Amino acid sequence: MLLLPVLALVIGFFVVFVTKWTIPPQYASYLALAALAGLDSVFGGIRAGLEGKFHTDVFLSGFVVNTLLAASLAWLGDQIGVDLLLAAVVALGGRVFLNLSLIRRYWLTQASVSRRRDA
Repeated sequence: MLLLPVLALVIGFFVVFVTKWTIPPQYASYLALAALAGLDSVFGGIRAGLEGKFHTDVFLSGFVVNTLLAASLAWLGDQIGVDLLLAAVVALGGRVFLNLSLIRRYWLTQASVSRRRDA
């Protein structure tokens, strides 16, 4: 069921780039963090699909909870004067890059195996 995370990614790009959707500037940092949390969930879902461990309910609940929690933590940080936004960006950014590197490694390994088999 690798299709669901990829479909979520395509829909997200459509909403942002095709519809030219805008938000008020005071909410931009919250949406950016929520989008990063969503990307983390999408790439984690793609990784889980490649590993044969993907479950739709885990993906959907993780996507919703992670995006809401990330935006809520950034808002809470603003309220108490602590820059939780930066901490969340670092943590989520690291996870996105980790998932992307594992996805890349999986595809490269599959391509290498396929080339050896064809030779």
